[in-house]
Amino acid sequence: MRLTTLLFGFILSLSAIAGSDHNHDHSHSYDPVNQDKAKSNATEIVAALAKRNKLDKSWTSVNAASVEKITVQGNPEWLVVFVNKDIADDKKQKLYVFLTLGGDYIAANFTGK
Repeated sequence: MRLTTLLFGFILSLSAIAGSDHNHDHSHSYDPVNQDKAKSNATEIVAALAKRNKLDKSWTSVNAASVEKITVQGNPEWLVVFVNKDIADDKKQKLYVFLTLGGDYIAANFTGK
C-alpha cells in the first residue's frame, strides 16, 4: 500500500521533474523513516520516473550519491541526490529527490530547489 501511495503522489507531482521550484505543502503526518529507508524510497521513485519515460532509463542503475535531512521553508525533510555521468547535459546529471521525514515523495528536479 505504501508503494501505491508513493506512486500516486509521484503521478500527481510529475510536473516537478520538469525543473520547477521546490514549492509544496509539508502538512504530512508520518512516522519518521531512517536514512536507509529514505534512500530505498527515493530509488523506487527514480525507477518509476524512468519507467514512465520521465527520466532516461540509465537512471535505474544509478545509486544515491547522498542522503541527508534538510530544512525547507522551516520544515524538515529528506534530500536524496543521484548523479548520472551518462547524461550529456551537465545541468541534468544531478537529480534531487525530496521526501517527507516519513519517506513519502514530495518532488524531484534537477535544480535542488
